Amino acid sequence: MNIIKDLYNYRELLKTNIKKDVGGKYKNSFLGVLWSFVNPLLSIMVYALVFQVILKSDIENYTVYLCCGLIPWQYFAAVVQRGAATIIDNANIIKKVYFPREILPISVVTSEGVNFLISTIIILGFVIFGGIGLSVNILWYFVILAIQYIICIGISFIVSSLSVYFRDLIHILGIIIQLLFYATPIVYAANQVPAGLQWIIKINPMTYLIESYRNIFYNKMPPDCANLLIALAMGVGLCIIGYLVFKKLEKKFAEEL
Repeated sequence: MNIIKDLYNYRELLKTNIKKDVGGKYKNSFLGVLWSFVNPLLSIMVYALVFQVILKSDIENYTVYLCCGLIPWQYFAAVVQRGAATIIDNANIIKKVYFPREILPISVVTSEGVNFLISTIIILGFVIFGGIGLSVNILWYFVILAIQYIICIGISFIVSSLSVYFRDLIHILGIIIQLLFYATPIVYAANQVPAGLQWIIKINPMTYLIESYRNIFYNKMPPDCANLLIALAMGVGLCIIGYLVFKKLEKKFAEEL
């Protein structure tokens, strides 16, 4: 309950940080917020070229299929990479002013969530103009997003606190994220994974989320509630573990920074 009380008491600081993150991400760039569309579109084009044109994927409407998995993944990847550096990047403030340190990783997750909301327009565009269309099941989007937000909070707590003590973690995470990308059914279907390797994608919470996003956008059906419950349980577990790790390690943040 302490974290809820602290966040409420410092809600203005949290709002300011989120606004700064959202507004400053593309500050002074020529295209500005349009990069929220350009970056995902370029990634979709590259992967579609490789897996549909060159490797001849037999998945119907592959570009739409890819889009529904890649854009949620980019939200996750951005949170992990930016979250790992957020305490270090704010070292000067941490050493001078007291405020709940949890605000920093939460700000990153929330601001990237805003960018993801903007990028979701791309998914809608591909679904509509790709001939699939929309259904009422799209309303599940906010439930799935809420679960992803919880998972991202937990992971951000862990990586942001550990990286203060192990600076190499920031660089290692780049490799880990790349490996996780191919361990998540984004460019391929989950049923294409051999039975002996299914456990790899089943311990990955992003598998359940991406399958859920695909169900509501690509398949026009409700998400599998069992998958959502598994992802939610993983998210709550990560949040509890992440918060405990963060509170344990934050005591010496100022010294390490």
